Amino acid sequence: QVQLVESGGGSVQAGGSLTLSCIISGNTHLNYWMAWFRQAPGKLREGVAGVDSDGRTTYLDSVKGRFTISKDNAKNTLFLQMNNLKPEDTGMYLCAAQWANGPPSIDDRWYDYWGQGTQVTVSS
Repeated sequence: QVQLVESGGGSVQAGGSLTLSCIISGNTHLNYWMAWFRQAPGKLREGVAGVDSDGRTTYLDSVKGRFTISKDNAKNTLFLQMNNLKPEDTGMYLCAAQWANGPPSIDDRWYDYWGQGTQVTVSS
């Protein structure tokens, strides 16, 4: 069994910053993908950023240059540093994990393990 617990969400004004954290516990594997997804009301869930066990990353085009995904292997924690936030970044942010090889995907169909999410609200 695998558990993922997110934290760090909140309300900020446009241009502000937040850092999300996701602690993973349970039966983990050597090769994995971990990713952040978000879902706004009335919209489909979309992948924001992903990282694999080798440190390769991938990003949604609209967050490139503003968001940074990283991981602390010693603490089994995934991070998402979000700078220059925009109102369209508002949503529930969820972290996810999958045991896999190769460059990470941010297609949610590939992910089996999910956290409950943390809300991010950006006001204009």
